[in-house]
Amino acid sequence: MKSRLLAASLAVVLPLPLLAQTQQIKPPVAVYWMSVETAGGMGMEMPPGMGSLMPPGMQGGKRMKLDLGSSLKAGGEAHAAHAIPPALAMGQNLPLLTPRVERAPMREHDDETGFERPKGRMLIYWGCGETVRPGQPMIMDFASLNPQDAARAFRGRGISRPRGPAPGRNRTYGAWPNQEDSRAVPPAGSLQGDHTIAGNYSPEIRFAVGARHDFMDAVAFDPVRKTPGGAFAVKWKTVPTATGYFATAMGQGDNQNDLVTWSSSEVQEMGQVLMDYIPPAEVERLIREKVVMPPQTTECTVPAGVFKSDASMFNFIAYGSELNLVHPPRPKDPKQVWEQEWAVKLRLKSTAMTMLAEREGGGRRASANAPRRGSEAAAQPSPQTDASPAQADKPQSPSPADAVQEGVKALRGILRF
Repeated sequence: MKSRLLAASLAVVLPLPLLAQTQQIKPPVAVYWMSVETAGGMGMEMPPGMGSLMPPGMQGGKRMKLDLGSSLKAGGEAHAAHAIPPALAMGQNLPLLTPRVERAPMREHDDETGFERPKGRMLIYWGCGETVRPGQPMIMDFASLNPQDAARAFRGRGISRPRGPAPGRNRTYGAWPNQEDSRAVPPAGSLQGDHTIAGNYSPEIRFAVGARHDFMDAVAFDPVRKTPGGAFAVKWKTVPTATGYFATAMGQGDNQNDLVTWSSSEVQEMGQVLMDYIPPAEVERLIREKVVMPPQTTECTVPAGVFKSDASMFNFIAYGSELNLVHPPRPKDPKQVWEQEWAVKLRLKSTAMTMLAEREGGGRRASANAPRRGSEAAAQPSPQTDASPAQADKPQSPSPADAVQEGVKALRGILRF
C-alpha cells in the first residue's frame, strides 16, 4: 500500500518524462553550420570606388561562413563540397577545404598580461531616450583599473550558445570561404532550394532551405536626425524576419583619450557579445530582460551629451531565426537508441552601421538593396562566434578577468571600427 502511495505521489510531483526511461542518444557523426549575414554597410553615400577601400565591417553585401565538422577520419586527403541551389548563382558547389595546421613559432618570453594598459578613460552609457539617465555614465579610469571595477563596468548577461565545428574540435574539419575560393556572394543570391554536402569524411547531408531561412533583408536607416535637445534620433524600417534588435555606439569623449560607449539596452549592458548570432530563445529572454529591443521597434534615440563629436559610429544588428535539422528523426520509442548521422544549423543576422551625424539632405540610407553595391562587397565574413546544434553551453557570468578582456576588446574594436 505504501509503495502505491509513493508511486502516485511521484507521478503528481515529477514530470512524466522523468519517470519514463531516458532515451539513449548518440551525437551526430557530422555537424554542418551555415552562418548567413546580410551586411547593410555604412548608411550613407560613398564616393565611387571608395567602398572597396573601407574595412570589411563597413562594406555592404551578403556573406556566408560554412563549417563542416566530423568525427570520422578522411579516407586519404580530406575533401568535401557543398552542392548549392541555382538561385545562389555561384556555380554548382562550394569547396570545403581543410586548413593546414602550422605550428606557431615559440617565443622566448611570453607577455603575461597579453595587452598594454591603455591611457585615458572609458565612459559607459545605456538606454534610448532624449536625456542621459541618473547614475550615468559609468566611468573607468584606465590608470587605476582593477578587476573588480572592470567587472562592474563590463558586466553582461550570460548567453547560452552552442559551439560549432572548428579546427581541433572535430576530428576532421572543412570550411568556406578559404584560400582557394573566397568569392563574394552575388547581391541577388538566394539560399532557397536543395543543398547537399558530401565528402570523404562525412555522411551525405541533404536538406532544403525555404524563404523563411533565406538571407534577411538589409537594415534600412532613415536619415539620422538631431533633435532640438541635441539627441540623435535613429529610425529604421522593420526587418520582416527579425526576432529582435540591438545597437551600440562608440566615439570620442571630451578629449582624445576619452572613449565613450553606449548601448540600446534599458539596463546596464556593454553589449559587445550581443553584436553576433544569438539563438532565438536567448533573444526572447533578452527582450524580457529589456536588453534587446522587440522586433516591432523602429526607432531609438541616443541621448544628448553622450557623444561630443560627429565621428561616433552607430552599430546595429537584427537577429534572425534558425533552421535546425537532425537526421534521422528522433525515434518515438524511448527504448530505441537515437543514432544521429548529421545535424545542420543555419543561423541568420542582418547588420548595418551609420554615423551619428546629421548631414545635409540626410545622406543616403542603407536600403533593402544595399548589398547591390555588391561588386565592392567583402568576400570574407565578419568574425563569427563558435556555436553545436547538439550541445549548448550553460550561461556563465563573466569573471573579473573576462570583464577586463571584454573591455580591451571593446577598445580595440573602437580603434578598428
